[in-house]
Amino acid sequence: MIENPAAAALGPYVALNNAFSPAEVDQIVAIGDRLVLEPAAIGTDTVHNRNIRITRTAFFSRNPQTEPIYRKMEMLVRRINEQVYQFDLTGFSENFQYTVYEGHEGGHYDWHVDQGLLQVNRKLSFSLQLSAPEEYEGCDLELFTSTDPARAPRARGTLIAFPSYALHRVTPVVSGTRKSLVIWTQGPRFR
Repeated sequence: MIENPAAAALGPYVALNNAFSPAEVDQIVAIGDRLVLEPAAIGTDTVHNRNIRITRTAFFSRNPQTEPIYRKMEMLVRRINEQVYQFDLTGFSENFQYTVYEGHEGGHYDWHVDQGLLQVNRKLSFSLQLSAPEEYEGCDLELFTSTDPARAPRARGTLIAFPSYALHRVTPVVSGTRKSLVIWTQGPRFR
């Protein structure tokens, strides 16, 4: 249950602490670490602009091994959307993105939105924290507000949700490694 859904809708994000257990997070990391990570592009562009984004990613397809992760995420997305956003959603827009930011690379992702020149209409974005806060320094998920950026919680297993049109960034990682699972949902255009 989300405490005070009306207040959550007014903030830049919704956070569900302990959305995934330590064992579930371990399983996600084990699957992700077996994938072939590639330097991440920006949107549909295949060019890698290191001034804007330095990270490596791979995608979780839906298969028997990942099915429990997809099912749980569907349940959490439904709950958050029903209690807070109430957007018209039709499902996940893409496979889940396993994302790794490395300190030795200066991993980051500058200010951006998760909508743009895409084949799908992203409506809600989610970031599942896979690394414990003490495993890295910097690398905060921040969302733009009218004054100072709002920093999302860093606790392992926390799921952060926000509208895909919200301006956000991942600050440079100073040391260590931050891993996350990024998910987008789609639906009809806003009107």
